[in-house]
Amino acid sequence: MRLILLSGGSGKRLWPLSNEARSKQFLRMLQDPEGHPESMLQRMWRQLQSVGLADRCIVATSANQSGMIVNQIGAHVPIIVEPERRDTFAAIALASAYLHSVQDASPDETIVVLPVDAYVEADFFHALLELEDGLSEMPANLVLMGVSPTGPSEKYGYILIESAVRSGKYMKVKGFHEKPSTAIAEQLIARSHAYWNCGVFAFRLHYMLARMQDRHVPLHYAQLSRQYDSLRKISFDYEIVEKEPRIAMLPYAGAWKDLGTWNALTEEMAESQIGMGTISEDSTNTHLINELNIPVTILGVPDSVVVVSPDGILVADKSASPRLKETLSYDLRPMFEEHSWGTSKVLDYSKHADGFEILTRQMVVKAGKQTDIEIHFERTEIWSVVSGTGEMYLDGKTMQIQKGFTCQIPPKSKHGVKAFTELYVLEIQSGVSLNADTINLVFTWGSAVV
Repeated sequence: MRLILLSGGSGKRLWPLSNEARSKQFLRMLQDPEGHPESMLQRMWRQLQSVGLADRCIVATSANQSGMIVNQIGAHVPIIVEPERRDTFAAIALASAYLHSVQDASPDETIVVLPVDAYVEADFFHALLELEDGLSEMPANLVLMGVSPTGPSEKYGYILIESAVRSGKYMKVKGFHEKPSTAIAEQLIARSHAYWNCGVFAFRLHYMLARMQDRHVPLHYAQLSRQYDSLRKISFDYEIVEKEPRIAMLPYAGAWKDLGTWNALTEEMAESQIGMGTISEDSTNTHLINELNIPVTILGVPDSVVVVSPDGILVADKSASPRLKETLSYDLRPMFEEHSWGTSKVLDYSKHADGFEILTRQMVVKAGKQTDIEIHFERTEIWSVVSGTGEMYLDGKTMQIQKGFTCQIPPKSKHGVKAFTELYVLEIQSGVSLNADTINLVFTWGSAVV
C-alpha cells in the first residue's frame, strides 16, 4: 500500500492566520503529547509514524507549500510539486505517474489518497489498512471511507449507499449529495443511508493509470510535468468518482473532524489564548490568537474569536466564522511565510502613484540552511544583517557576512545566503513590479551557478 497525502487549500477559511502561502494545515495551533505547539500536518505525520505508515507516503502539493512541508516534517518524505494548481484530479494523476515511472510501483499496488488536515485518532489510520480488502471483496474499482454522522451538517458532502448490497463491512455506493441543507441532511441520516464524505479513498494503481490513458494524460512523470498546464482544472470527485459505477464504502464510526473553521479549531485548542493580550472573565468561550507584539484586550465579548496577524485582524462570533471564506474580498500578498530555510515577514509596504513600490521584509534563516539562488529582473534589493553569521552568494562570488553587513543587489543579479548561525536579515525591495519575473535556481552551496 502507498499513500498520497494531498496538501492544498486557498488559505481563506482560517484567515488572517492562513493565507495562500500558509494554509490551515501549517498553523501550529494544537499541542503534541509533550505540550509543544503542533500543526495539523505535524499531528497527522506523527500519527502516521506511530502506526508505521509514514514510510509509505508521498505528498502532493503546490510550489508555495513545499518549503513549509519540509520545514515542518523534514526533507525525507517525497514531495510531488505541481507545476501549477490544477485541482485534485491533476495532482493525483501526477503523484500516480511518479509512483509508476519513478518509484516503479507495481500496477496492482493499492493507493490510498487522503488530505493532510483531518483531525483524527490512531484508529482512523488502522481503518485505512482495511480499504485495500474492499477492492477485492465487493469487488470495486474505488473504495471510499464514510464517516458515521454525529448529526446533520451542511459542511460536508454525503455518500449514499445501497443498504441491501454489501460484503461484510463494505457497502455499495449508489450516489452522492454535495453539502445538503440541514433539513435534507436530517432526512438522509434518518434513513441510515448516508455517511460523511471525508475525502479518503483507495484504488489500484493500474486503475488510475487506465483513467489517465483514457484522457490522453502521460503516464511518465517527467512528461506529465512538462504538459501539466494542459490538464483540466477539475476535482478527482467530478472527473473520476462520480462517473465510476463500481464504488464501495467502508464505514468509519471513530472520531473525525474537519478543523477548517475557527469555531471547529478553537474546540480542539488546549489554551484559550495564544500571544499577548487579556481576556476578561465575562468573555466566556472566547479565544484570542495574537501573532503581533502588541497587546490585545477583550472585554465582555463572549462566544467569539479574535485573531491578529500580519495579514489582518478578525473579530467574529464563533457561530458566524464558517461564513468567513465567502465574505473575504481581499487580494493581498501573504505577509508571513514559512520556507524550508526559515521564515519571512513583511514589515512595511508602500506603493507610490507612479507604480513604484517599496517593501521591507525580515528574513530568518535557520543555522545550516540556505535560501534558493534567485534572480529578480525588475527590482533592486538591499540586505542588512541584523544578527548571526553566514555566507552570501552574489553573481559568482561568495562573501562572509555578519552583524552590520550591508549589500545592494541590482536587478538580474544571482543571489542567495547560507546561515552558519541563525541569521536575521533585513531586506528592502524597491521597483515597479516587486512580484514579477523571479527565477529560482537549483544550487548546492559551493557549486557553480550558471
